[in-house]
Amino acid sequence: MKLVFLLSILCYHLFAAKSVLIVSDGVPSQILAVQLKAHGIPSETVGQASLPVKLAAYPAVLVYIHGVLSESAEKAFIDYANSGGKLIVLHHSISSQKRQNPAWMQFLGVSLPEGDVTQGGYKYYDPVPLTLVNLAPKDWITKHDVRWESRAEYRGEDRDAIELPATEVYVNHVLTGQHTILLGLKFVDQKSGVTYAQDTAGWYKKAEKGWVMYFMAGHSGKEFEDPAYAQILINAVTFKP
Repeated sequence: MKLVFLLSILCYHLFAAKSVLIVSDGVPSQILAVQLKAHGIPSETVGQASLPVKLAAYPAVLVYIHGVLSESAEKAFIDYANSGGKLIVLHHSISSQKRQNPAWMQFLGVSLPEGDVTQGGYKYYDPVPLTLVNLAPKDWITKHDVRWESRAEYRGEDRDAIELPATEVYVNHVLTGQHTILLGLKFVDQKSGVTYAQDTAGWYKKAEKGWVMYFMAGHSGKEFEDPAYAQILINAVTFKP
């Protein structure tokens, strides 16, 4: 009986070690957790104030933080990635609120310019139709088991695409340093008629010993239910460079 008990404890810890961690302050992360589970990936969700002392045991940490990013959580995420972890940053985790975290933005290699959007200033639009386009058709993350069901013209080329009918889009992210671009965004501002086509909707980059990835779509959580987009996120979680 004692041996069975010990074996059950051992199995529990082995299983838990394979769980990914979602750090969130929003309901959409619950939909993401359901998608992970459907693909056989266990997860646990915590707020940033309840972060585990050590993140190294998690094969991936997904960050979905809409509000203020605490200095302690910021440091924990950066240390995790730099030490060999895989940090996946979602939607609001790069937004105007994060201008208050210069170390975070520098780590990600992203800036959000001030000023009018017509002059390159950062701006968000919500709710709007958004097209995500595949800019890395040979990359494992955008290729493995991803069934692209739409096509879209993007800068004169016909591309695989995902159509999201009502979501939030961020325009004029400025990337600095080396990023491997996965997804572009195409969005039409109905008021001005301006079409934005920007290579900023999905990417990954090296972070010392680890990796950091970003995926823009995810405002309502319904985006995570799109089969192609869900598979891309699953691929990001299971990605082994």
